[in-house]
Amino acid sequence: MGVQPPTPSWGNLLSDGRSYVDNAWWIAIFPGLAITITVLAVNTLGDALRDILDPRL
Repeated sequence: MGVQPPTPSWGNLLSDGRSYVDNAWWIAIFPGLAITITVLAVNTLGDALRDILDPRL
């Protein structure tokens, strides 16, 4: 399920970076930060759209 290994994705980058955390922490940290920032941005956008479009509020 998901993207197959030759194709890069944030999840594959994060998974592959787990074995290098001791020596090169940035290999796992930057894809994790990208996922976190994207999720927070989508949640913020969804909250803003709900506030704008919901007439009961």
